[in-house]
Amino acid sequence: MTRDAAELQPNDCLWPHWRVSPRVRAFVSTRAGGVSEAPYGGGTPGAGGLNLGFSSGDAPEAVKENRRRALASTGNRPAAWLEQIHGTQVEDAHVVIDRLAHGDRTRADASVTDRADIVCVVMTADCLPVLFCDDDGRAVGAAHAGWRGLAGGIIEKTGERVATLAGVPASTLNAFLGPAIGPAAFEVGEDVLDAFVAAARPDRRDMTKAAFRPAGGAPAKYFADIYALARLRLADLGVDAARIYGGTHCTVTENERFYSYRRDRVTGRMAAMIWLAD
Repeated sequence: MTRDAAELQPNDCLWPHWRVSPRVRAFVSTRAGGVSEAPYGGGTPGAGGLNLGFSSGDAPEAVKENRRRALASTGNRPAAWLEQIHGTQVEDAHVVIDRLAHGDRTRADASVTDRADIVCVVMTADCLPVLFCDDDGRAVGAAHAGWRGLAGGIIEKTGERVATLAGVPASTLNAFLGPAIGPAAFEVGEDVLDAFVAAARPDRRDMTKAAFRPAGGAPAKYFADIYALARLRLADLGVDAARIYGGTHCTVTENERFYSYRRDRVTGRMAAMIWLAD
């Protein structure tokens, strides 16, 4: 298939390599494979970018075409596009889609479903996308974990909702950590460290502190490891480390592959999508 076919190619996306039912389908888009122009472009000179965010300042027609390409990879299923607010609200994906059909948006940061006809989706450009599923493909979910949502429990809340829909213990779920700002780039203040430590279980406070490394020469500044913090929250659900995948990329430093708000300010949005095959 050629680029002229106006569809995403396998190398345009990240695909979770997890040991789950083939019913579970998922990918995370990159900045490649679309029609957006700089500063929303594809990362190499002249390449079109797959910006999926209407609120980014990009041309609406470009975003519309980019979304069409992304959804074609799901079999053209309707997607539960959220108005993300850096919180901990989890919604049923079919409810989100019903509201969109009536012109209403849903303010939330995660969606879940046990239906095969719809897609759970979250958008990011440094924040952490987390995808969930059970082994047998009974239910799936997608969460947008900025630091506030992560500290507030968005991972636990989404995982619990997926487990309930699937009828399995949350400890048996699988999670994929999509591309996010890496531990060498995520500089934060002491307020962020304090928020995570205050929210942590007493027996995990030392491990939570260990996810923050002092930024040399900057008082009360730290480099936070958002992947390590997410793994700790998944451990709170009882999820074994062997069931946690991904968590190896940095959106800031891999500039040709990923959009990054912290790096560029004016930039596009990627999407993490998960759904169940018929």
